Amino acid sequence: MDSTQIISAFVTLFVVIDPVGLAPIFIALTRGMPHPQRRRVGWRAIVIAAILMTLFGLAGEAILAGIGISLPAFRIAGGILLFLTALDMLFERRTERREGQTDDHHGQDDPSVFPLATPLLAGPGALATMILLVNQDQSLAHTLMIHLVMLAVLGIVAALFALAGPIAHLLGRTGTMVVTRLFGMLLAALSIQFVIDGLKGSGLF
Repeated sequence: MDSTQIISAFVTLFVVIDPVGLAPIFIALTRGMPHPQRRRVGWRAIVIAAILMTLFGLAGEAILAGIGISLPAFRIAGGILLFLTALDMLFERRTERREGQTDDHHGQDDPSVFPLATPLLAGPGALATMILLVNQDQSLAHTLMIHLVMLAVLGIVAALFALAGPIAHLLGRTGTMVVTRLFGMLLAALSIQFVIDGLKGSGLF
């Protein structure tokens, strides 16, 4: 796995998971919690998300085969899904939906499993991305590298959760919107690449 593939995988997972956008959501979901409890909630959510994403990264192809879906078809569907996510980011619908989920579940004692671990961290887009990235190359080294990249992104999430308060104050709503739109543009381009790869693999072209 060359450096270009590593960078591409990192950027894709970083944009899909969106650690910067999750930081203020994490603050809202853990509002009023003492610092030790907030830290436990964050770590629990990250561990659960890592387990889910690892499961889909390792067994995703078997799951697809079991229900009769070809990998090129899944690449195309995953690319479309990621493109829709990119549109949500570009037009702020993703932030509004996440804030709605925050409002709906505010007051729960422990939001680590839902909505933090899923669908905010290990959502449909992230799970689909893991399957797509792992299946770009069947080698053990590639699979291991993708999972290390995934853990690196979740490590950034953990760091931003720990610094969520200062980061949200520093960026403000305008800064968060700018970052979200920038990531949305990158994700749109990457999602089109997934669709192109899927079309090539289907044998239609």
